Amino acid sequence: MTEPQPQATPPGPPDNERSGALSNAQIARAALLMLMGFLASGVLGFVRTAVLSAQFGTSPAHDAFIAAQRIPELIFVLVAGGALGSSFIPIYARVRERDDQEAWRFASAVMTLSAIAAAILGVVVIVLADPIVQIVLYPGRSIAEQALAAHLMRLMMVTPFIFSISGLVMGILQSHGLFFLPSLAISMNSLGIIFGALVLAPLTATMPAIFGFLPMGAYLPLDQVQNASVYGLTYGAISSAVLHLVVQLPGLWQIRARLRPLPNWRIPGVLDVLRLMGPRILGQGVVQINFVVNVNLSSNMAEGSVVALQTAFNLMFFALGIIGQSVGSAIFPTLSALHARQDWDGYKTRLSSAMRNVLFLAIPATAAFIVLGVPIVSVFENGAWTRTDTEATAWALAFYAIGIAGFALLEILSRAFYALEDTWTPVLIGTLSMVSNIVLSILFAALFEAVSEAVGDPQPFIRGPFGGLALANALTTLVESIVLYVLLRRRIGTLGSIPGLDDRPTQRTITRTSIATLVMGIVLWLLQVILPLDGFVMAIIGAVVGGSLFFALALTLRIPEATDLLNPFIKRIPIVKNLFAR
Repeated sequence: MTEPQPQATPPGPPDNERSGALSNAQIARAALLMLMGFLASGVLGFVRTAVLSAQFGTSPAHDAFIAAQRIPELIFVLVAGGALGSSFIPIYARVRERDDQEAWRFASAVMTLSAIAAAILGVVVIVLADPIVQIVLYPGRSIAEQALAAHLMRLMMVTPFIFSISGLVMGILQSHGLFFLPSLAISMNSLGIIFGALVLAPLTATMPAIFGFLPMGAYLPLDQVQNASVYGLTYGAISSAVLHLVVQLPGLWQIRARLRPLPNWRIPGVLDVLRLMGPRILGQGVVQINFVVNVNLSSNMAEGSVVALQTAFNLMFFALGIIGQSVGSAIFPTLSALHARQDWDGYKTRLSSAMRNVLFLAIPATAAFIVLGVPIVSVFENGAWTRTDTEATAWALAFYAIGIAGFALLEILSRAFYALEDTWTPVLIGTLSMVSNIVLSILFAALFEAVSEAVGDPQPFIRGPFGGLALANALTTLVESIVLYVLLRRRIGTLGSIPGLDDRPTQRTITRTSIATLVMGIVLWLLQVILPLDGFVMAIIGAVVGGSLFFALALTLRIPEATDLLNPFIKRIPIVKNLFAR
């Protein structure tokens, strides 16, 4: 389950604290601090993926669990995810400024109504779980696999209800300046799943599943892989939701929270939250629909396709959190403040700098994932995860990697529109992108399958049609980011004294970074040909050699982002500092 990310901005000088606008250097430092939080969560997510891969591989049980997560995830995002948090926080702050007592009434009403909505939707899904799985999520699987996915989904429908409460608690704590506990809560999802895989999965393999309206005869050994049951992962997902709430409760005590059940939508501010949530819900829903479509299409493919595709996406998303989300989270308050002051030159220079920073990292990350995909994924080769699973996942990862720059730029450009108080443009473009993604997914999947059959591929799973789904997602995301850039440039390009969006520095960074990346990619490919190494050792060597070469080339080509990124380290090493001073 994806929880809302905390929005913390480190303090700057007094004048910046009043205006809310940070300089480029301060935004870089803020992004570095935000990166630490995303990195910690990403590392745990990486460990979670490794544990699940070793325990369940690409088995039908693992496929069913991933499919079953989609609807609880969708409801969580629509009811209590980032859309609610980003809408709740500014209204709560405004009400609290007027009257602290009224603010607690407002928070209680929003939390109560959110929980009621999540509960109602949960009951609807529990009742309709079988047709949802059979028609929408898992149409290409056997009756036993569909029954297992439906049962797992029913069990997990309690998680959106819990998250509807803990998500609001997170927003309240952030509004009161408390960020440690919300940051800690982010990691609870991975910890819960890891606990479920290592502890609960072996336990549930020896006992019958409970609850979930399981039809007689549907509980089959299909849920078990070796000595572990996928039901353990389901109970782990539930425990992660509980932990997400529990770790934040001390913060409520610290701020002397006065929350209570209050189902009253007439309380001032509640309708404002609903008004602001509308476009964000649509935007978040579009993203989730893409996930549902991927599960639907991949369920008709070879066994393990769902797991391979999801694992590849998780690896790509790990890089995205470091590259794009940290910068996007850090720059959003500054862009909002600059828009409020109508400082368009400041807005453009901050935005241009943020885009250059993410592109400087995203372009080489694309090459690294494509060239070193198999060595990177091979870290999961343990237990039920085989070499075939590794190669199939690396296949999907290579296509997802094509879109890393697009995914990262979306984190910046969507927030640039939100800072202009325009939530509709990203939603409309995102909706068109979703439709295009669905069409291309169907076409590319059919094309990949036809090519595989035409060449007589002896291992069709390794080069499976699910690669077409990843390619469709990557290409549509790239186009989506380009369209948003063009629309933003057309909207504010003539404002202020800087033409366009301060384009020339961005163009230089793209050109020079692409040159350094090309050389790095060739060297990494030659390394794999020359060195008699395989697996994760090759990935480590490739990362060290490739990273060192890329930054050396970037410094030689005088790419400013390389110097900016390395400066905090260069200043601590006198010899290197003197070398650069010359």
